[in-house]
Amino acid sequence: MKTLNAIFDAWLDELKMIVKDEGVMLFFLFLPIGYPLIYSWIYNNEVAREVPVVLIDNSHSAKSREFAQKYDASPDVCIAYRSGNMAEAKSLIGRGEAFGIIYIPHDFDKSLGRHTQAHISVYCDMSYMLAYKAIYQTATAVSSEMGSTDVAPLLFEEVPIFNVTGGYGNFIIPGVVILIIQQALLLGVGMIAGTRREKLRYGRALRDQEWKISGMIGHSLAYLMLFSVMLAWITLIVPRIFGFVSLVHGPTLFHFLVPYLLACIFFAITVSSFVRYRESVMLIVVFTSLPMLFLCGLSWPLSNISGFWQGISYAFPSTFGVRGFVRMSSMGAELADVEHEYLGLWIQTIIYFLISCTIYQLRGRFFYKNQDSTTK
Repeated sequence: MKTLNAIFDAWLDELKMIVKDEGVMLFFLFLPIGYPLIYSWIYNNEVAREVPVVLIDNSHSAKSREFAQKYDASPDVCIAYRSGNMAEAKSLIGRGEAFGIIYIPHDFDKSLGRHTQAHISVYCDMSYMLAYKAIYQTATAVSSEMGSTDVAPLLFEEVPIFNVTGGYGNFIIPGVVILIIQQALLLGVGMIAGTRREKLRYGRALRDQEWKISGMIGHSLAYLMLFSVMLAWITLIVPRIFGFVSLVHGPTLFHFLVPYLLACIFFAITVSSFVRYRESVMLIVVFTSLPMLFLCGLSWPLSNISGFWQGISYAFPSTFGVRGFVRMSSMGAELADVEHEYLGLWIQTIIYFLISCTIYQLRGRFFYKNQDSTTK
């Protein structure tokens, strides 16, 4: 009963500390609520439309005009400028008035008439990935259509699965929002830990349970209560607001997110042991956010990540969380289909829980020993 009272006191004190601290409130509430809305709104169009390009037609033939008409008819691009030379077209891209160049050589029609391979060159501004995708894929589609014979040897129909829109929002948002939960916990818990250490440096005493295992459990329950609501908002409500693909089932999602949230909480407590000042945690999160996004395999294929870095990625809950949630949300995977990620999260939960318990015990002995020696 005494232990339960200590846990309850620590839980209540942590909630009060969170509410009174504007910085922590910013990370615990605004970050998980506002960022998914901002990201989803930015990428809600899914794909780039009417991307301006420059056409250089040196063929001036019926076939080159047919290609240009079909290319311009695509909803993804538009021929905004026509130029007679490459220098002028490059200057338009340099001024940001166009994002690509379609170059049709003078022998385009002659090559088609001889039934030899004709060439069309596509130049793109690679700094804008969505524009590059629209320009290149449209050129490929029009070329394939014009190059097909009257009687196709093999009829086929292209049917996209999972990400049926082919959009960037459905591709990136599920993984990003899961990563946001981990980073929000790192920021908030790290800031709270920095605050406690600053109080001790200035000689302000802390309550006993703040450095006991019962205190750690109470603090964790406070984070668990708050971020359970945040996870429900991110995974269930935000996708429906913006119409993103969500094939996940409620029970499957619940069973998967429980170990993910616990792993993130104890991971944040572990990392917070290295935070001496409130502001220090900002440097940690800024430094790690982009590498974590790459290491989870969302924006860079796992086959191109070395074994060493894949091993490093297993230390972060976001690695298993993002991979598992994307499969469930975008592909309708069941818990058995993400068994590797599910077990990985439970292993992380146990490991980081034990580390957190050890940290609280060691820190408590260290700080209170110093306080006693200072008093004497």
